[in-house]
Amino acid sequence: MPAPEASPVVILGAGGHAKVVIEILRDSRPDLRLVGLLDADPSPRSLLGAEVIGDDSRLPGLRREGVAKAFVAVGDNRRREALGVNLQEMGFELVKAVSPRACVSPSARLGSGVAVMAGAVVGAEAELLDLVIVNTGALVDHECRLARAAHVAPGCALAGRVSVGERALLGVGVSVVPGASIGADAVVGAGSCVISDIPAGVVAKGLPARPGEALPRGDLA
Repeated sequence: MPAPEASPVVILGAGGHAKVVIEILRDSRPDLRLVGLLDADPSPRSLLGAEVIGDDSRLPGLRREGVAKAFVAVGDNRRREALGVNLQEMGFELVKAVSPRACVSPSARLGSGVAVMAGAVVGAEAELLDLVIVNTGALVDHECRLARAAHVAPGCALAGRVSVGERALLGVGVSVVPGASIGADAVVGAGSCVISDIPAGVVAKGLPARPGEALPRGDLA
């Protein structure tokens, strides 16, 4: 019996994050065929053999041509969320990009457009909502909840039952004790250790992490 034809998919973004996603999809999604990349800089160029074919203005035409799947490979949380919502409103399905070298519990729940990079671990009954990034080598233990468009950077370690709010960013190597909560739009600086709740919309850093200045209103979604 012949194998089913691969579905076309387009990637939004053409930077370093997109390179990782291209490799993950090639390694793990034989059911998908990458038709190209869309980027704010539409100049023709190649990224790991994938071609930049224009900017977001190409999306309606691609949808009419039968491209129904997309992935947002953009690191900025606010922009990734906005692009993801726009794609869904246009009728695109946001696919997942889960590295075959990640360890994801069968009881974990992953939303649309989620990226889980190589070496990451996602524990029992963890929940990753739409457009979340669990980056290279990060640990998200049992019953953690990562809200929409949150980003857990490389080498982070989240103990059990941690809650991370929408669009929050945990920098490289952040560790979080069991049950702690990190508010929406918060940024936790690289190498910090979170031992108590972090409120929404602030920058927190240090050992232990302490909330500092609030982010400007323009930086919040």
